Amino acid sequence: MKYRILVADDEIELLEVLELYFKRENWEIIKAKDGKEALENFERADLVVLDIMMPEVDGIEVLQEIRKKSLIPVIMLTAKSQDFDKIIGLDLGADDYITKPYNPMEVVARVKAQLRRNYGALKSNKENREVVVGNMKLNKTTGEFFYNKRPIDLTSTEFKILTLFMENINIIFTKEQIFSYVWEDEFMNDENTIMVHISRIRNKIGDSNRNIIKTIKGLGYKMVEEDD
Repeated sequence: MKYRILVADDEIELLEVLELYFKRENWEIIKAKDGKEALENFERADLVVLDIMMPEVDGIEVLQEIRKKSLIPVIMLTAKSQDFDKIIGLDLGADDYITKPYNPMEVVARVKAQLRRNYGALKSNKENREVVVGNMKLNKTTGEFFYNKRPIDLTSTEFKILTLFMENINIIFTKEQIFSYVWEDEFMNDENTIMVHISRIRNKIGDSNRNIIKTIKGLGYKMVEEDD
């Protein structure tokens, strides 16, 4: 399958460099030089790489608009090293982020991981596999998640974290193990990424008291039955 990757960045030279690397992977690039063009074209893409600092409409606004309509995987690009930008992006539903300046091969690797997680595994498995834990039901084939029989929209990253927990009830996972499973990469000592995604999941399943996904101090996280 030839994937379409939308890359939104006002630095035209970076778009041209990524186009060369994407062609080697047999990916089609959809280039957007600002947020307005990104919003006009994201529905044609399989994945979005989105710069935060852009004219017309910035990347945060673009992400918010995308999430109103789609759960397409989104990787944010930020020129800032502060955790603030990263946390905002993840909190609004981004699946991953890359800090500028970056190596184009890192972008390729991150895109591959998202494509594999969002399209490879689900499309290759024809069985209707469901995982049920208490009031939660997760369908690994369709990507659907239900809480109290109510459908809940999840990003691909949130879905993968829930899959790990629901298939391994009462098992403690370190941040390193969660990162390795979800991002399919070595842990990069970025605990905020995992914390933000788990916080979003807790909000979506009404787990503000942390009775379902428990934080085990000094170790990591585990999921338990609600009546545990």
